[in-house]
Amino acid sequence: MMRGRSLGPRFRWLWSAYAVSAFGTWLGFGAFPMLAILVLHAGPAAVSALAAVGPAVGALVAVPLGPWVDRRRKRPVMVGMDLVRFAALISVPACYALGVLSFAQLLAVSVVVAAADITFTSASGAFLKGLVPPEDLLVANGRFESTNWTATALGPPLGGAAFALFGPVTSVVANAVSFLLSALGIRAIGGDEPRPRNAARLRVSDLADGWRFLLAHPGLRPLLLNAMVFNGLVMGTEPLLAVLMLNQLGFTPWQYGLAFAVPCLGGLAGSRLTPRLVERFGRHPVLVTAGALRACWLLALAFIPAGPGGLGYVMVVELGLIVCCSVFNPVLATYRLEQLPPDRIARTLSAWSVSTKAAIATLTAIWGLLAGVAGPRVAIGVAGILVLATPLLLPRHDRTPVAA
Repeated sequence: MMRGRSLGPRFRWLWSAYAVSAFGTWLGFGAFPMLAILVLHAGPAAVSALAAVGPAVGALVAVPLGPWVDRRRKRPVMVGMDLVRFAALISVPACYALGVLSFAQLLAVSVVVAAADITFTSASGAFLKGLVPPEDLLVANGRFESTNWTATALGPPLGGAAFALFGPVTSVVANAVSFLLSALGIRAIGGDEPRPRNAARLRVSDLADGWRFLLAHPGLRPLLLNAMVFNGLVMGTEPLLAVLMLNQLGFTPWQYGLAFAVPCLGGLAGSRLTPRLVERFGRHPVLVTAGALRACWLLALAFIPAGPGGLGYVMVVELGLIVCCSVFNPVLATYRLEQLPPDRIARTLSAWSVSTKAAIATLTAIWGLLAGVAGPRVAIGVAGILVLATPLLLPRHDRTPVAA
């Protein structure tokens, strides 16, 4: 077992860049909804629209970028996307300082950041597969996952405290700077990256190539459908939880951040345990079991009580959800990379990201409308009931194609 082995200095630079951007992202957790609610006085429908329309349009913008990334060296693309995210995010505190921050500004920034996120993710996945040996992919993905949950545990309460103590755009500034530091870290990786062999001009037919591969693959197809529905229902309720907790139940911003941060320590434990579970029980049983168990928690969030008990209640529910997700995610990420041919990694990862983000945006918009009619609790409860059916979309048997 290679959980403790070094993956080399180039991987450490990549891991460090990922860590600093992850911490920045989670420092800014909920910053846009809080700005919309507490500064711009937006209601549930507007907050849901912010969470839905930006990623949806960003996903549409990113559609041609996956095939484009496959034809280029991945490290310069990653640096460029970090710089784009820095420029977009730093415009928010600039507009706030000038007194011209608007809902349209937040929406435009969310579009740019969403498109850059998808492009960066597709490029980094392709770069990682060429950076570490195949047998180390699970270890590498487990380290990214544990770093993400550590950042999630520390970032939101610090971001909420910064929001309360230093002003509403402090965490946005920190997030923007983190992408600038990430760009410097990726640039420091060094080494030669060969030019992709597939450098022909982009054709219209290439835009759908990632989806063709995913939908034809017997193992990835059900996992994509599961990810779209599960992520869409869970993330679609995030702005509704913000409205429910901040407006209706009277939680402060730091309490809201704390409620989602402390349970992430369970995510750190789960991601570190994943290689051992796969070694003992096998990849497919771990993937299916963790994928099924993560569907059992969302419904409970429809019944959050007020007061200190409500804070503890959210922490317990989120702990169960996060532990299951932290085991599932690195196994899925590793399996997905193993199945992708080198000449189409970026476009296929981009298609996956576009699909899941489009599903999240669509369900967020629908659930925002439902919350506007029936209230946040009812909308969260409906999502919780529906998500219980998502394990039916998981492949019951290992459907990995056998090499000829």
